[in-house]
Parts: sequence; C-alpha cells; structure tokens
Amino acid sequence: MTGGASGIGAAVVRQLAAKGAKVVIADLNADKGAELAKEVGGEFVPVDVTDTSSIEAAVNAAGELGPLRVLVNSAGIGSAQRTIGRDGEFASAHNLDVYKKVIAINLVGTFDAIRLAATAMSRNEAAASGEKGAIVNMASVAAFDGQIGQAAYSSSKGGVVGMTLPVARDLAAAGIRVNTVAPGLIDTPIYGEGEASEAFKAKLGESVLFPHRLGEPDELASMVVELVTNSYMNAEVVRVDGGIRMPPK
Repeated sequence: MTGGASGIGAAVVRQLAAKGAKVVIADLNADKGAELAKEVGGEFVPVDVTDTSSIEAAVNAAGELGPLRVLVNSAGIGSAQRTIGRDGEFASAHNLDVYKKVIAINLVGTFDAIRLAATAMSRNEAAASGEKGAIVNMASVAAFDGQIGQAAYSSSKGGVVGMTLPVARDLAAAGIRVNTVAPGLIDTPIYGEGEASEAFKAKLGESVLFPHRLGEPDELASMVVELVTNSYMNAEVVRVDGGIRMPPK
C-alpha cells in the first residue's frame, strides 16, 4: 500500500487488515507508518515512489509475509499554479520542475509500483477463479473536472485514469485485475483542524450534490476494498464523490 500512513491510505490499510490481510505500508512518513503498522499487525517500509529500488524493497518485504496479491496505490501530492503569469514573462509561467515532480510522483510512481508488484503477483498460484492479484489506483475527480491551477495535478490523475484500461487488458493474461478510484472532496488532515477548518469544510460540502458534506476516508476505503474483493470488477474507474462536479474555480 503506497501512501498508506495517513488519510485515505490509512483508512484502506485498516479495512484491509480487518479482513485478514497482512499489509505493508509503503510511505515516506516513518513515524505514522510504523505506528499504523504496529496497530494493524503489518509492516512499514520506507518508500519514495520516485525511487524504483525502494518500491522493489517494499514488494520484496510483502513477499516475505506471504504471496503478494493486492496493491493499492495511494501515494501522491497536490499542486496549484496557473499556466501563465499576469506579466507576460516566460519566467512567470507555471514552474516546469513542479509539473514534472507531480507527474513523477502521481503518475510515473503509480506505474512503477504496478509493474513491479504485478511482476511478483504473476508468480502466484492462481485462485479457483484464475485470479492471481488485484490492483487499485487512486486518481481524483480532478482527472475529469480539474480546476484552474490544477494543470499538473489533473494531468497526473488523468494519466492514472488513462492507464487503467490498457494495463488491465495487459495484465488479464496474468490473472491480475486493475481498477481505479476517483475520490471527490474527502475529509483528511490536509484541511487542518479547529473551528475555522470546520467552517471551511462545511462551505466546501455545500457544493456536493448529496449528501452536502465532505466524504469520510472510510467511505472511500470501502470502495477500494470492494474493488479488491469483487472478482468481476476490472478495468473500471469509479468516482466516489457524492455526485460533485467541480466548478472552474
């Protein structure tokens, strides 16, 4: 589980562990990752998804606990910059290094984890259904209705959506399913804490079709678990967003 130390990832870790999975938490946050691993009886492995060797280490660690049958990709970062500046100068345009970093973590990192974990899954004995593994990626509604300033983030998540079908088709021969979840506005620590934060979240929630609130990490995690356990779910992108369609800004 990449990005499993906090937020949506942590909720997924807890739900998978509750179903009996031995979970490897692959994250940069060593303190939270190790604490959660102890809580659920899993293992923490420090992973930077832009570093192939660290992903390999996590895959190998999972293999030591038992056959690797599930990968959940939740590592990612956000970004907010306009494409051009107001002064007409090249230097004011979107920082290209920032764009490349978001793509490297959110998109390339996701594919790197898929190709390595799927390689390990391909060695598994097939279940009675013929299945050897299941992969669930985390995209975002920004892949479909990205807002002003989300060029990098939306590009990266759109790439995750776009790879879902071809990778699922590719891995079908190995008995590995691939699905993607596109969360809407989910109540995670990124919104902060306190009265002002709660008021801000309540205002955001008004834009959700129904119910008029932010989603809970557990509501998102339950969909991930469904995609992991439902053998007939494959090559699909599922929005979990309360029906929201994001405005331009």
